[in-house]
Amino acid sequence: MDVVKYLYEKRDSGEKMLFAVIDPLDYDSIDSAVRVGIRAYEAGFDMILVGGSIGVQGELLDYTVKMIKESVDIPVVLFPGNLATITKYADGIYFMSLLNSRNPYWITRVQLLALPIVKKLKIQVIPTAYVVVEPGGTVGWVGDVDLIPQNKPKLLGGFAALAETLGFRLFLADVGSNADRHVPLEGISEVSKNTSNILKIIAGGVKSPEQLREIYRAGADGVQIGTVLEKGEMPERFAAVKKEWK
Repeated sequence: MDVVKYLYEKRDSGEKMLFAVIDPLDYDSIDSAVRVGIRAYEAGFDMILVGGSIGVQGELLDYTVKMIKESVDIPVVLFPGNLATITKYADGIYFMSLLNSRNPYWITRVQLLALPIVKKLKIQVIPTAYVVVEPGGTVGWVGDVDLIPQNKPKLLGGFAALAETLGFRLFLADVGSNADRHVPLEGISEVSKNTSNILKIIAGGVKSPEQLREIYRAGADGVQIGTVLEKGEMPERFAAVKKEWK
């Protein structure tokens, strides 16, 4: 499956997209993480992302991706926290450059190290510009990020315009896991106004279907949710909002 083509076709048909993020380390067992991924698929989610900021690698990653893929026919894509978050069983990988990191490792160097492995395993690369907004969570700390302030929406729009100009296919704005607030609606609107084609994905801090609806209305093409699913929230409630745009 060409994951990039799949996502763009959905966006171009007028759909809004919804992705489930599964970090198996956040669950009591790997099997419970797999079950949540499968339930999200059954509810109508468009893609399953597997990964996390730290520790998701090796047999744990292989098993989680493989077990989910056996039960779904949507893309299962890697959301890498570092070089080791790679498995041959995935359909694709967010090949991310953390644009507002202070450390060049997260902007270009880890990508240089990972690319030969990704090519050898024939995992589809999804060129993704990644920026982290306050409060930032674990990814903000691990990624040594100059966090985009919540009250600086034009700065977020500027990063999105830069990402599109540089040729990235996805622009991902994230407040980090377990955040008490999502990316501000004004910032999402600025991202939408300053770009024409790049896919605009919002992640982190989404706790209710009402918030999801507001983010879509502000201009997001897709939204990633993970923590609320891990805490037992029903994926069907969020998928019902997504279907309003079909």
